[in-house]
Amino acid sequence: MLLLLAFVAGGAWALGTFNRPGPRTAADPPFPIPFQDVQPGAAAPGTAGELPAAGQPQASPAVTGTAEPLTAWAVALSEKTDIPVRALRAYAIADLLMRSQDPACRVSWATLAGIGRVESHHGTIGGLRLGEDGRPSRPIIGIPLDGSPGLKAIPDSDGGTLDGDTTWDRAVGPMQFIPTTWARYAVRANGDGQTPDPQNIDDAALAAARYLCSGGRDLATGEGWWTAILEYNKSTEYGQNVFSGADAYARASLGS
Repeated sequence: MLLLLAFVAGGAWALGTFNRPGPRTAADPPFPIPFQDVQPGAAAPGTAGELPAAGQPQASPAVTGTAEPLTAWAVALSEKTDIPVRALRAYAIADLLMRSQDPACRVSWATLAGIGRVESHHGTIGGLRLGEDGRPSRPIIGIPLDGSPGLKAIPDSDGGTLDGDTTWDRAVGPMQFIPTTWARYAVRANGDGQTPDPQNIDDAALAAARYLCSGGRDLATGEGWWTAILEYNKSTEYGQNVFSGADAYARASLGS
């Protein structure tokens, strides 16, 4: 556990070397994610492969030519899936932390990636880029939740601290948390004692995992997975989109 937290704290060490330089070209097509019309409760996404343990790196990859195992895993999978290395590390760290904090939940990095894809394209929506500090190049702030058609009315709950809006709440960050939910589930992923930041993908991924695992759910079952996802967003189509991404990412990690 201490090694894992140390790795989160120092995890930016390899990203300047290993992050993808830019989007794929026309000759290098995007990762396909077929839509799956799965009915709520019927199934959970496929099981992802094992994650390597996270530990403190011994030397810079610029010197050794190799990366710490978890970063190497993220680099290889990023090439397959188009998920930024920085985002993959965040999803994996959240998965590993929850294995020690709530092992019965069995939340997968692939499910977190499925949510991140739908919510913000893994922090890159609108041409944004994740920095080495885990924050997007510009804060991600959603539309005001003012009761317009298709929206719930949620009056401001935090004085605009997270979203800059003192009239209505807005969803913020790569995993799109409203301030009240963030206040309940947020913790600092690297354990440095600082205030959790919803724009930081490490903190956001861990908060999402904690939210999904609340209520004693087992996300390896169809019932538990769907209950958790529909708590995150009460839309079957949303759940199907998350399922489709999570299942495709899990299969890619297994090489299928």
